[in-house]
Amino acid sequence: MTPTEIQQYGFLFKLSEEQSSTLEHASRLTAKVDNAAIQAGYPLYHHAFFMTVDGKWAVIQQGMDASDKTARRYHWLSEHVHSFVIEPHDAIVGDAVRSTALNMTAKESEESRKVAVDLVKGGEAKLRNDVLSLRSDNQKVLTDWMSQTPNREYATRVLNMPRHIDWEAVRRAYEFQPTNYEELLSTPGIGPGAVRALALVSQIIYGANPSWQDPVKFSFALGGKDGVPFPVDRASYDQTIQHLSNLIDKARLEGREKYAALQRLKAITPV
Repeated sequence: MTPTEIQQYGFLFKLSEEQSSTLEHASRLTAKVDNAAIQAGYPLYHHAFFMTVDGKWAVIQQGMDASDKTARRYHWLSEHVHSFVIEPHDAIVGDAVRSTALNMTAKESEESRKVAVDLVKGGEAKLRNDVLSLRSDNQKVLTDWMSQTPNREYATRVLNMPRHIDWEAVRRAYEFQPTNYEELLSTPGIGPGAVRALALVSQIIYGANPSWQDPVKFSFALGGKDGVPFPVDRASYDQTIQHLSNLIDKARLEGREKYAALQRLKAITPV
C-alpha cells in the first residue's frame, strides 16, 4: 500500500503530482535494488518509507535469511542518493558478512551494468541462448570460473544460474529499450533471477566482472532486535566509544575536522 499512501500524504502535504510520482519511484526502486541488485541471501520482508512536507524521503527496509534467521537492514536518505544503482546507501547493517554476494550497486560493477543493459536491448533470443549455454550439468555455478572458491553450499544457493527467468519481463525491457541500469531495474518483472542471469552472462561470456564483495561493512549490536533492549552494558558502550575515539585519533584529519568529530562523539558520551 506504500504507493497509495504516498499519494494520500502527497495530497495532504500539497505536493505536486510530479513530486508524488518521484516519491513513488523512490519507494519502488529502493525495494528493487535491495531485493535484486544486491543478492546476499536476504530477501526483503519489511519496507518503511518516510516523507517530509517538502518532498524529501528516507527508506529503512529489512531482509532475512530464512536458513539462519539473521537479518540485514538497508538505510537510504534522499539527500545522499546521487544514483539509485551506484552505492546509494547510507548504511547496510547486518550480523554476518557473506564470503560471496552479488553487488550490482558497487562502482566496480559499472561495466557489468552496461553489458546487462546491452544484453537486454539485444533481444530475448540472444540472451536466452547465452543463458542456456551456461546451464550444462558440469558448469552451472559461478565458482566453476572463479579463481577463489567461496563456501560451496552458499555459492550453489546464491550464485547458480537461475532456472526460472521472467522472459516476458525481458521482452518488455527490450521493447522499452532502457538507456541505463536504473531504467532496466525499473522494468516490472525484472527481479533477482534476471539480474543474476545478466550478471553471470556478463562475466562468464563477455568478461565484464560484477562485484561479488558483500557491501556490509560492520555492525554494532548493543541491543535486541526483538523490541526488548538488553540491560545497559556500560562496559560495552565504553569500549565502543573508546574504539571510535581511537579511530578518530588515527584518522588523517585536519585539526578542525578532528575537533568537530571528537565533539560529536562527546555529545553521545554519558557524563
